[in-house]
Amino acid sequence: NPASKVYVANKIKACNTVGFHSMTHKLEDSSSEEELLSLIDNLNKDESIDGILVQLPLPKHINELKIINAIAPEKDVDGFLAHNLGTLATGELNSAIACTPFGVMALLYAYGIDPSGKNSVVIGRSNIVGKPMSLLLLSADATVTMAHSKTQNLIQICQNADILVAAAGQPEMVTKDFIKKDAIVIDVGIHRKENGKLCGDTHQNAKEIASALTPVPGGVGPMTIAMLMLNTALAAWNKDRKS
Repeated sequence: NPASKVYVANKIKACNTVGFHSMTHKLEDSSSEEELLSLIDNLNKDESIDGILVQLPLPKHINELKIINAIAPEKDVDGFLAHNLGTLATGELNSAIACTPFGVMALLYAYGIDPSGKNSVVIGRSNIVGKPMSLLLLSADATVTMAHSKTQNLIQICQNADILVAAAGQPEMVTKDFIKKDAIVIDVGIHRKENGKLCGDTHQNAKEIASALTPVPGGVGPMTIAMLMLNTALAAWNKDRKS
């Protein structure tokens, strides 16, 4: 998968930058589910490994949920496991947090944007971004609305948002018509257009209305990798603390 190759290369580069040991296991498309599960089991047992991630998407003959849930919870540095999503839902925030939403929250606070009391709309309901993003904003005392492909009057709902998170997976879907004047817009999407240029879920005309808009590329993407590094460091720290 071409996009996956880019993501993996960036993660390896980040590990080298911060001084983490990293290993990459490249499997063929024809690899069986059992082979992948066996690899994960070996990594779960390996005391020298603090974090495990499986680069998605996987080949269609492999059950992604089964694979993700095979990772030991304490080594789930992506924060995708049902266990870790569950602790997020209960507000405990003591396990690995899904990297992209975690990065969005870090970005907001870095720019002095407090979500408390603000109307926040998240477009997208994936387990990787939409759901954990909504839970994190809720934990920060925002008033959160989750929107998705079946949402009626989507534009009107988005127009009420002080903070709008675009994670719909649709290139340039969110135009200035969706945006309340001076709203904060976080663009989680990344797509390659026919001309080869990258774009997000938000059209560039959003700049005319929004008070802040994350760029694509260079906005949320680097934050996702930074939070992956943080989750890994915390996993190692937690293991040492318990030993």
